[in-house]
Amino acid sequence: MNKECYEFFSNSFPIWDKLSEKERDLVLHQSSLTEYGKGENIHGNTGKCTGAVFVKSGVLRTYILSDEGKEITLYRLYPGDVCMLAASCVMETITFDVFVDAEEKSEVCIINAAALTELTAKNVFIENYVLKLTSERFSEVMWAMQQILFMSFDRRLAVFLLAEIEKVGGDTIYLTQEQIAKYMVSAREVVSRMLKYFSQEGLVEVSRGGVKVLDRERLREIAG
Repeated sequence: MNKECYEFFSNSFPIWDKLSEKERDLVLHQSSLTEYGKGENIHGNTGKCTGAVFVKSGVLRTYILSDEGKEITLYRLYPGDVCMLAASCVMETITFDVFVDAEEKSEVCIINAAALTELTAKNVFIENYVLKLTSERFSEVMWAMQQILFMSFDRRLAVFLLAEIEKVGGDTIYLTQEQIAKYMVSAREVVSRMLKYFSQEGLVEVSRGGVKVLDRERLREIAG
């Protein structure tokens, strides 16, 4: 038995009690606990269907690539989150390529695609769970696309900074300007100029290793 994944699934898989003993055995025998280093690719570079990726620890980044090779970040995944887009072969309607990298040292439990396909076909709770998660992630994808296409950059940056401090639970975001540019699908120079403007306006304090938010209320006004 995969003891590490069993403990994780029994505590974090919301429909674990909806699976029969046989289905639970299938999950545990067809899942693996894997550790990935910072920047290591989890899905998307091999052409294979990875399966359902459950985040046990760390942070994952999901993104797509433009024809020119530019990365477009869709969303990030934290402990307890699940990436179903890495199991795109299970859902025939998903026809675009998604990449998943470890943003920091991470542990994930992965249910392989074959087992997920079998479970989805036989258990309506699994099927509904997969569809619900996929729908939620597509909402995040559409939000990311809406920001890129329709928001002014100052508003996008304000939204990004507010979201990041909400996640970290403090005032300082430990990301480089290069990382911020990658996540926002922009050029580092553009990020640098806007952060400099925000700094001059007393909204943020920029350091070599991060950005400290000084005035949340004014950022919220810019974010709209």
